Amino acid sequence: MGQAGPVERRDIAIIGAGPAGCAAAIRAARGGARVVVFEKGPYGRDKVCGDGLTPRAVGALRELKVEPEEAHRIDGLRMIAGRTTRELAWPTTSRFPDHGAVLPRRRLDAHLADAAQEAGAEILWETAATPVLDDSGRVTGVEAADGRRWDADLVILAAGAPGAAARLLGADRMADEPFGLAIRTYVPSPRHDDRHLEACLTLTDDHGVAVPGYGWMFPAGDGTVNIGVGALSTMKGFTRLNLNRLLDSYSQMVRESWDIGEPLERPRAWRLPMSAQHRHGPGWLAVGDAAGLVNPMNGEGIDYGLESGILAADLHLESPATAPARYDAEIGERFDAFLRTGRRFSFLIGHPWILRNGLRVAVGTQVAADITLAVMGNLVDSETPGAAGRVLRLADRALATADPLLRRTRAAR
Repeated sequence: MGQAGPVERRDIAIIGAGPAGCAAAIRAARGGARVVVFEKGPYGRDKVCGDGLTPRAVGALRELKVEPEEAHRIDGLRMIAGRTTRELAWPTTSRFPDHGAVLPRRRLDAHLADAAQEAGAEILWETAATPVLDDSGRVTGVEAADGRRWDADLVILAAGAPGAAARLLGADRMADEPFGLAIRTYVPSPRHDDRHLEACLTLTDDHGVAVPGYGWMFPAGDGTVNIGVGALSTMKGFTRLNLNRLLDSYSQMVRESWDIGEPLERPRAWRLPMSAQHRHGPGWLAVGDAAGLVNPMNGEGIDYGLESGILAADLHLESPATAPARYDAEIGERFDAFLRTGRRFSFLIGHPWILRNGLRVAVGTQVAADITLAVMGNLVDSETPGAAGRVLRLADRALATADPLLRRTRAAR
């Protein structure tokens, strides 16, 4: 640590300048709060991601009034399971717009950071920060790597996948819960302006074992397509899974239909947290990936990150003293049942024969495909009406009963 200087004071200190952290900064700064954001990377840094924005994410960006005009519009999802292909439009609802988008994270994150600074938030780039705790365990601020300190009424952990700050606060992943791994790169394709995301739900590893996950083609509208694959940790042989070879195999599957060229950069992999031991405590709360807010059934979390950041800021502006506990309760009411169902479901589809037969059901009829679309589009939560909401609520109750058996018989073991 460097030599400590005077301690500065802010209302909110945010660790991480991704979508969740910037959403909180934008909302809080516009509401009059003094906000400082710490980002260990430089301005314009890349973040490995599928780059897809669901209609839910577009809705959150609109609520923040920062929807980027340069994003490539996406009208729906094309699902492929074996020989079955279904092309579905995003539904028109009163809650979310009828379209999503694709925007590389380098551009999305820079756009949100610019909006946060325009709102009055201060962003310190290339500055790692650690929460500061008092003798009672309350978080009172943050300390930068060079020894500078800031006191704050609230510290928001928005640093993505668990790291040192998460471990310090007890916000790291639950060891027995599933997580995901994904890998992506960019390829040129004449179909770069396609208006549908494409997801292949039937992947197999080097040994022919069905992979609970999917391969994707997310057209960016700029001459390139984000191509990638992801898998859940519940699959048989997960520790032996070679993501590079899985991506190579998937690339061969889509090479002709998308007329793809050679990768434009080295494929990069990342881990997808899908749980958190704690997402709040005295003086702090976690948002987005840092809170485990990732859909286990598609690996998506940008929309949850934006929504949780907005909620955290709103609650702090209303009542700083009660914000962490109220945030945890409201996030729980909104998302916990759905995310818990997804984690339990991931144990189920970790068994290859269940996965193969389940996919036939998932896209076998129009009704089933519409429900799958809602799940893959992050359009389901505690407030979802209609068939998708009913099915997920029934699934939550059924899987709760089966959960002990699912864990004892998990395929990964």
